[in-house]
Amino acid sequence: MKHELDEAPIVVLGGTGKTGSRVVKGLIEKGRPVRVGSRAATPPFDWNDPETWGPAVAGASAVYITFHPDLAVPGAVSAIRDFAAVALAAGAKRMVLLSGRGEPEAEEAEQALIGSGADWTIIRASWFLQNFSETFLLDAIKAGEVLLPVGPVKEPFVDVEDIAAIAVAALTEEGHSGRLYEVTGPELLSFEEAVAAISAAAGRTIRFRQIAPESYAEMLRDAGVSDAEISLLLYLFTTVLDGRNAYLSGGIREALGRGPGSFADYVSRTARTGVWSAMEPVTA
Repeated sequence: MKHELDEAPIVVLGGTGKTGSRVVKGLIEKGRPVRVGSRAATPPFDWNDPETWGPAVAGASAVYITFHPDLAVPGAVSAIRDFAAVALAAGAKRMVLLSGRGEPEAEEAEQALIGSGADWTIIRASWFLQNFSETFLLDAIKAGEVLLPVGPVKEPFVDVEDIAAIAVAALTEEGHSGRLYEVTGPELLSFEEAVAAISAAAGRTIRFRQIAPESYAEMLRDAGVSDAEISLLLYLFTTVLDGRNAYLSGGIREALGRGPGSFADYVSRTARTGVWSAMEPVTA
């Protein structure tokens, strides 16, 4: 016999994103009702419009929280604090927050959730493997050259499949409340090493080149990227990627009882999809 909380929807903020879409899929596979929180959903959810928060979580039992564009942006901490209060008032006691590893602002947001009175779980994640294959760096890889303002610093890239698995467990099972899981992959790689591995798996030349932050900003500006997004990306590449995250953590094993997915496995399965094939030339 199902508990009444099992019948209440679980809200997945950013439910069409890299982690959120996988959390939605995992919850559906477990037979749990899901409500996607996005501007296109009904009811809509928009971090910039607090009036949408209450209707989006009404009647929910739990919430998976991802903040767009990043917890490092101004106003994120207060938004997490205020949203947690709205969700609790609506009856959504269990909350799982996706946080960023090595970001002081993200840690402030974590504390805002911890102090809210929610049954909280925090997943503090390193850079996603899927940044190489789902938006962000994908076009550069398809074009054959990745230009970034980052040197040989190593990062323990994490598979979003592992993040989603932890989120689904924390949203539906006991034993995860009050836990902070710092999650990484099982190895340290530089961006240059990562791109070289993708190049080998894709069977075509894909180069990596470090460029100056000023040149990167100019390139993004020419591509129509907003100043706010440029500022965030420069912060992430030049500050967060300063070596502070160049170590492994065991959060995936703590949460799931198994090790994390490897970069090699990710590259192998992703290359088979053909997503890294060369970009088709534009014809007149």
